[in-house]
Amino acid sequence: MQGLQFGGVSYFHSLHQMPSSSGQPAHGKKIGHRGVDASGETTYKKTTSSALKGAIQLGIGYTVGNLSSKPERDVLMQDFYVVESIFFPSEGSNLTPAHHFPDFRFKTYAPVAFRYFRELFGIRPDDYLYSLCNEPLIELSNPGASGSVFYVTKDDEFIIKTVMHKEAEFLQKLLPGYYMNLNQNPRTLLPKFFGLYCVQSGGKNIRMVVMNNVLPRVVRMHLKYDLKGSTYKRRASKKEREKAKPTFKDLDFMQDIPDGLMLDTDTYSALVKTLQRDCLVLESFKIMDYSLLLGVHNIDQAEKEQQMEGSQGNSDEKRPLAQKALYSTAMESIQGASACGEEIDTDDTMGGIPAVNGKGERLLLYIGIIDILQSYRLIKKLEHTWKALVHDGDTVSVHRPSFYADRFFRFMSTTVFRKTSFLPDTDKYLF
Repeated sequence: MQGLQFGGVSYFHSLHQMPSSSGQPAHGKKIGHRGVDASGETTYKKTTSSALKGAIQLGIGYTVGNLSSKPERDVLMQDFYVVESIFFPSEGSNLTPAHHFPDFRFKTYAPVAFRYFRELFGIRPDDYLYSLCNEPLIELSNPGASGSVFYVTKDDEFIIKTVMHKEAEFLQKLLPGYYMNLNQNPRTLLPKFFGLYCVQSGGKNIRMVVMNNVLPRVVRMHLKYDLKGSTYKRRASKKEREKAKPTFKDLDFMQDIPDGLMLDTDTYSALVKTLQRDCLVLESFKIMDYSLLLGVHNIDQAEKEQQMEGSQGNSDEKRPLAQKALYSTAMESIQGASACGEEIDTDDTMGGIPAVNGKGERLLLYIGIIDILQSYRLIKKLEHTWKALVHDGDTVSVHRPSFYADRFFRFMSTTVFRKTSFLPDTDKYLF
């Protein structure tokens, strides 16, 4: 298992942005494979976003529907390496409907294995199909420097992200180990992968992964952090700070929340146990450079904002539906269906973890480990050696996997999260 590499995605830059063209590169300017055409529409590998969304919905609709007609069975080793392919000519065929997009071929990787993962997380085929194929996909603006295109389903349940060939390869190599890990422990802060697909159009391959959405858009995030446990250059840039919803980093956290985020004793120990187990898994796959994505909803601040806006009357209209995927909320990920023998009621909190800050303000925390695609290859070793010459090596974010995991865990369990014996009541709050 040691040689496996982990595929993962980074989407924290894009969450909580309303769909719009702002934040996209100007016409003619490209970031990776992402660009904008003359009409102002986002393109990826010269395929327009509307054509890509159409292909995704047609392709997933076909492949999931086709799979549901096949009997369920145990996952076999060869299932991890199967790739199914179907051609979608624009005029239609006896298997596929006619459509208004250029001809394309749709590939589904490891369909039986991913069906198992979806079942493990309680996602029924019809729910998966409805979320991804029946409602318009929302393109997220301001997707950061990765050069990827991001979509979120209208029900806020799933994120679709375009990935590079290498990232898709990582995920394919990971699948047997990922299967083993999820079987032993479905309650994890690691990304939950629900499907890996490829659209072939115009001679280009566009690969994408479907995964869980860590930060529900219906909950206002007052603060957002990408934390690695490193202090070397780990401060949000001036450009990032100017955004409406900036993503801050480790040094910002230490400055903004010097006392850390205080959790009650049981929740703290459940969170620390989960982080410890996840770090061990990442280390065993020789993965590093991952981050903890942390969204902070300030209950007290939200109440003040609502009083000022005078919008208390319509708060029920925005009431979100419970998440479809099991173990997907932060609270479920760390302590499962029961806490101290009681059922967790996540309706009021959208599964956020109750906490307080140093000022005693009531908070809800939304967390997940993201960006888990870095294996400790030669290029990283060289990068660390060079950085260590000009800076204290222990604070550099690129490090050997065991050191990275230890430092990450130590930072999260001492600086970010802390234990308290008393937490104020977080039941009454407004989004």
